[in-house]
Amino acid sequence: MLHAPDPELLAAAARDGWTLVTYDLRTIVPLLRDWAETQQHHAGVILVDDATIPSHHVGALLAALVQLWQAQGEEDWRDRVVFLQHAKT
Repeated sequence: MLHAPDPELLAAAARDGWTLVTYDLRTIVPLLRDWAETQQHHAGVILVDDATIPSHHVGALLAALVQLWQAQGEEDWRDRVVFLQHAKT
């Protein structure tokens, strides 16, 4: 689904119960707003800003995701949107 449109990605993630991790803040944020206004549900979205965790720093991205999962992974992620922060060492 690498080149799939955002609505298709978000729908597939919602259908399969996956939390979507994306650097695409420009198009996914308005889509999330539209979904909220029409009461469509998703399985959670983790937004990553390239200025916070550059996309080429895969290790930093994974460390931050692991830390988020350890702190909040057991919580209900339905319709939840989180901005990913650097992992604290």
